[in-house]
Amino acid sequence: MPALSIGARARAGPARRRGQSGVPRPALTGPSRISLAPMSDTAPTTADRPPLPDRLSVDPASPHHVAAVFAHPVGIRFNGQERQDVEEYCVSEGWIRVPAGRAVDRRGRPLLIKLKGEVQAYYR
Repeated sequence: MPALSIGARARAGPARRRGQSGVPRPALTGPSRISLAPMSDTAPTTADRPPLPDRLSVDPASPHHVAAVFAHPVGIRFNGQERQDVEEYCVSEGWIRVPAGRAVDRRGRPLLIKLKGEVQAYYR
């Protein structure tokens, strides 16, 4: 196998800056969001659904995570607009936590910011 010269090495592929791995970042949307839940063919009645808690989180390690609620599609309205990216909410205190762009912590979880305003949680 012939050795690559400097010119051939530069043509071999796109130059990458330090720290870029070439692997795309995972998308921040997905089934883990509060407002995104699988839709069922039959519409469940209100008796089939558990009551929505005052505070709810999508993180299973959180003490505010209720798995039974996520079996049904949940919607969040914040200041009159429906939000699709809510990770945690509290109706009584009037705040939601949403990802801060594409920033992630050292464990790969999105960094969250707290937004304050009027919060309404409902089943779709």
